[in-house]
Amino acid sequence: MQILVTSASGINGNGYGSLLAFSLDGTPCGTFSADPRIADPRGLSVSADRKLLYVNSGSDRILALNAAGQVVHDSARIPGLNPGGGALAPDGKYLVGSRSARTIAAFSHDLSGAPRNILPENVVPFPRGFASAEDGTIYLASGIGPHGEGENTIAVFDASGTPLVKRFITDEALSPLDLTIAPNGNVLVSSEFPFRAPDAVATIREYDRATGALARVFIPPSGIGFHQPRGLRIGPDGNLYCVARDNVVAFEFTSGRFVDSIIRLPGLYGQAVIFFPLLTD
Repeated sequence: MQILVTSASGINGNGYGSLLAFSLDGTPCGTFSADPRIADPRGLSVSADRKLLYVNSGSDRILALNAAGQVVHDSARIPGLNPGGGALAPDGKYLVGSRSARTIAAFSHDLSGAPRNILPENVVPFPRGFASAEDGTIYLASGIGPHGEGENTIAVFDASGTPLVKRFITDEALSPLDLTIAPNGNVLVSSEFPFRAPDAVATIREYDRATGALARVFIPPSGIGFHQPRGLRIGPDGNLYCVARDNVVAFEFTSGRFVDSIIRLPGLYGQAVIFFPLLTD
């Protein structure tokens, strides 16, 4: 098993602009794939059989890679896609947050054919991560865009895309950057509030799935240097991982205890983090 991290470039952060690999102890292993179609990579997801890694490329395309880092499926370039986060749906479709269209688009598992919007265009001012609960409920973080547009809340839709709650939470200290579902069914959100402010407070916030009430706040010790948090992931060990500007931090989810800064790499500007089998696994 290895840890893979997308490192941004351009407007998303002056990082490496690559898909990077690390050993489980955080040792850098270089670029996972040097395919030129991977540019300013964002969201990551792994297929149910753990044989394919889906990568959202800033070059307006989606790629599926094997354990050797070779491209198996390619959506081809879709002008204006501007993909953010990604997640596999229970039916095998690959869901992608389209930043320009302000919606979520669905691709076939092999990325063939045109994507289909599962929510209306411009459904939120600026999508900042999403996840589907076991019952199909979709939670979509509505955050602030790079030019200051947007809002700070979470919108909720049923499995058919019908709006359930426009503002799932009321939390004046939230500016969401990614969202995932916790093992207990609650909603976890990485936050930088105020967004891009020099004195912004970076946290991971847990909300009750039934009421939207703030349940817990995860925050590393002050000396860790936790800034610009993005992608969230529950690891195979049950810990909660979050990638940030210069590191990847981990918490014991059950207790909320801070574990460590698992990966330390100056200028990382991480966007997503995931665990993927090694070629020899």
